[in-house]
Amino acid sequence: MNNPIADIGLIGLAVMGENLALNIESKGFSVCLYNRTAAKVREFMCGRGGGKRFVGAGTLQEFVSSLARPRKIFMLVKAGPAMDELIDKLTPLLQPGDILIDGGNSQFTDTIRRVRQAEKAGLLYVGSGVSGGEEGALRGPSLMPGGSPAAWPHIRPVFHAICARTPEGEPCCDWIGEDGAGHFVKMVHNGIEYGDMQLICEAYDLMKRGLGMSNAEMHKVFADWNAGELDSYLIEITRDILGFQSRDGGNVIDLILDVAGQKGTGKWTVSAALDEGMPLTLIGEAVFSRCLSAAKAERVEASRQIGFEVGMFSGDASRLVDDLRQALYASKIVSYAQGYQLLHAAAHTRGWNMNFGGIALTWRGGCIIRSAFLGEIKKAFDRSPGLVNLLRDSYFKQAVEIRQAAWRRVVVTAVTLGIPVPCFSSALAYFDGYRSARLPANLLQAQRDYFGAHGYERIDHPRGEFFHTDWTGRGGSTTSQAYSV
Repeated sequence: MNNPIADIGLIGLAVMGENLALNIESKGFSVCLYNRTAAKVREFMCGRGGGKRFVGAGTLQEFVSSLARPRKIFMLVKAGPAMDELIDKLTPLLQPGDILIDGGNSQFTDTIRRVRQAEKAGLLYVGSGVSGGEEGALRGPSLMPGGSPAAWPHIRPVFHAICARTPEGEPCCDWIGEDGAGHFVKMVHNGIEYGDMQLICEAYDLMKRGLGMSNAEMHKVFADWNAGELDSYLIEITRDILGFQSRDGGNVIDLILDVAGQKGTGKWTVSAALDEGMPLTLIGEAVFSRCLSAAKAERVEASRQIGFEVGMFSGDASRLVDDLRQALYASKIVSYAQGYQLLHAAAHTRGWNMNFGGIALTWRGGCIIRSAFLGEIKKAFDRSPGLVNLLRDSYFKQAVEIRQAAWRRVVVTAVTLGIPVPCFSSALAYFDGYRSARLPANLLQAQRDYFGAHGYERIDHPRGEFFHTDWTGRGGSTTSQAYSV
């Protein structure tokens, strides 16, 4: 079959694939489509894709032959073995310089491997984060491409055409860096998303159980917050969720089981932070909060055996709500500060040339964590491109300082009432730890030296010089650093 030549190919017509295909076509590009189930292509082209510049392909050979060189192939299939299987089938059909684009949530280490594998075969490979869900895919997602740098000039016109735009009209898409950098940044984005969502849930819980507020009252609070400094997609949809009623007038939110799902990107973020030695405490607590929620039956039984009645706040309710607003903003600063520290560490370890202000711009629109707040992060890196921690930027330092008292009141109130706030409290603990010139790690090092002869540094000697004490009088002078096995 002789198909017309298409500008770009797309494989995988699930919801994200369909919407992204429609987005690309609407920007003036012809798109060749392939799906493992051929009927899905026919169904789409007779339905949502009818009368548009789509070309259907029944086989991969037909698909590849329908694309203009260098071929640009957007793959939207399940991450993991399914992606590897597809790449293995495509590679023999392609020619040097052709470009494979993975738009799924692949683990960045897989992307590093695939870039090397593709380049060895003479191909170019891009691992691109795509954020914004199905609505973003259709109307403009945030795109985070990384991989083979030579691919960027070829795909940039398409990516900049289909991505979201900031209020100033700037594209929410930038070249992130080499090999797995794009998927790493998307992973960190998802980790921050975990943290933002959990912080909002903790504020909701304090208002609902601690203040006894109705859904309508909380709907108004979130509407007010979304009109101010907390303006963001997640605050906006929380407002809508709390105001939504079913046809019979019931509140849907109250019928949803309190068991959170997760697909793994939050866990990957925390694992990467451990590998880099970065204290990603807030996002870690957000991941563990989902794990704890999943133990529903066990929690119900524990509530019967370990009885504790959650208290009701008896002070000024309006003041606590305002304290929550301030605590939420301060905690968000910590979440992003930690996320950016992980990006810094990974960029150094992996040799990625990342534009950190550009990443904030990429997240300004289209993605799940989009918010006005990100504009301040872009300004922070404009002021100081080498900024090591957002808490040391003049704007964010002042923002946390003026909200510190409210933040502490929220944590104290939650602890007193018996309402868990793991993200609010871990964010505050990180803030207190980061600004402490001295921490109790001197005792920890003494303990390690006592039981394991690990040695310690001294404040009256240069860094890098280690000492050991015979704490019991029964040890020797040999330390664990004096030998290797």
